[in-house]
Amino acid sequence: MNAEKKNNLSGEGKANGQGEGMPRRTVLKALAGLPVAGVLGFEILKKKNYDINKRSSVVKELGLDSIDFPMSDYGTKKHSGDLIRVGIIGFGTRAVQLASALGFKHPDEVKSSQQNNTLAAWLEQEYLNVAITGICDVFDMHAEKGLATAANEIRPGGKDAPKLPVKRYRTYREMLDDKEIDAVIIATPDHHHARFATEAARAGKHVYCEKSPALHEDELNELYATVKSSNVVYQLGHQITQSIVFQQAKEVIKRNLLGKITLVETTSNRNTASGAWIRHLDANGNLKPGSEDTIDWKEWLGTAPYVPFSIDRYYSWTKWFDYDHGMIGQLFTHEFDAVNQLLHIGIPKSASSSGGIYYWKDNRDMPDSLHCVFEYPQHDLTLLYSGNLASSRGRGRVFMGHDASMELGNNAIITADRNSTRYADAIKSGIIETGSPMISFNPEAGQIDAVTSASEKYYASRGLTTTTINGRRVDVTHLHLREWLSCIRNGGTPSANIEMAFQEGITCIMAHKSYIEKRTVEWDEVNRKIV
Repeated sequence: MNAEKKNNLSGEGKANGQGEGMPRRTVLKALAGLPVAGVLGFEILKKKNYDINKRSSVVKELGLDSIDFPMSDYGTKKHSGDLIRVGIIGFGTRAVQLASALGFKHPDEVKSSQQNNTLAAWLEQEYLNVAITGICDVFDMHAEKGLATAANEIRPGGKDAPKLPVKRYRTYREMLDDKEIDAVIIATPDHHHARFATEAARAGKHVYCEKSPALHEDELNELYATVKSSNVVYQLGHQITQSIVFQQAKEVIKRNLLGKITLVETTSNRNTASGAWIRHLDANGNLKPGSEDTIDWKEWLGTAPYVPFSIDRYYSWTKWFDYDHGMIGQLFTHEFDAVNQLLHIGIPKSASSSGGIYYWKDNRDMPDSLHCVFEYPQHDLTLLYSGNLASSRGRGRVFMGHDASMELGNNAIITADRNSTRYADAIKSGIIETGSPMISFNPEAGQIDAVTSASEKYYASRGLTTTTINGRRVDVTHLHLREWLSCIRNGGTPSANIEMAFQEGITCIMAHKSYIEKRTVEWDEVNRKIV
């Protein structure tokens, strides 16, 4: 087998930003334990005295003995194409991460990175040939942090990185009116997403928008129509498609190793105040900074109903349905994206949600226990989502097929079903054992670097933080932004495009509507509306 051979696992090619994987030799080298050639980069889980012939038999049984790996040009060539001038709307916690993924850190963050030995790896991050030339935030403190971040000259690209001036905009409208801004990143509370993205598309700005895409059906329809009728590149803020393990999971699905999939179960468990979006207090229990003198409250509210200024609402906005759909908008969105990107199931026929506020008895609207059932009779499939904010017990994201199941997070674990038809003979002969996984892939080798908060650890466990390319750790948000920028420069469709965003948006609105109205809701495919 030729290690230099290229192969497009996804069938979508580089126009979709996903034709770049990792070399076969590097994959095998990165695996922990005994490597097995030609197994998708998967390692067969072995017991102490696992027989080599048995491993070879499993490889042959699964049809994985002739697969090569795609090559990656990541970090191997100087970035070509015109400089793209980016404006960031909303410079809170997520925007800090997005700026870092673009190649910009605040001076204080540079110092902390030096202390925890992560600066060198960040400086080796591929230079994306962008400049952050605009910051828009209603909070003076956040805006000032954004300006200092954008102006910091310590970044990937070194002396080649442009040193353009950065401007603060008081409102998003001012930024969209500026012809010197080519593209915008929207990292605001969710109730602004659809409106800001729609107006940005009308202004001819390319859009990278954090999830979820919209809170209401009418604004989602308007966003979809506007982007479809424009030439802008829209990318929704998901990043799991950039993970190497996800790309390998796509091959598992493509080769039908699981058999007919009729049930997918996705879950979210967290058990901290911060994980339950109580975020207006610092580590000492004191109120975080911010007041009506430093925060433009009217601009922050936007089209949401007026309420008096509240530092709790400013920092912990996810708790209220005026600004978000709670766990549906913050956590289920990632789960749906992972499932939809793999199976392309689209909008469900029906959605039914239940739950309540059972633990965090504060002023919230959002439930802390939530369960959603999505039916796809057109695909003979049910998607289940279960979320809880009062338990940290780990629960997986599992694809259940007639022949095997796959648990997908920062690794992929495939276990044969004891009643499988496809593997019946191999199970009977002892080649495949159903009491333990058949194959597993873990490019991270169980390591999570520079992950400190409960939220960061949660996202890492779901495969949403880093991946391994050519033997080194790479931020998947960085790769997702890279894909977006590549499509702006070279054409093509990004993975989390407006079609995927629309499908996710409708699904989330259906689940939320079901919870609020205490009924099952359905999707009228003919008239394209929720009923």
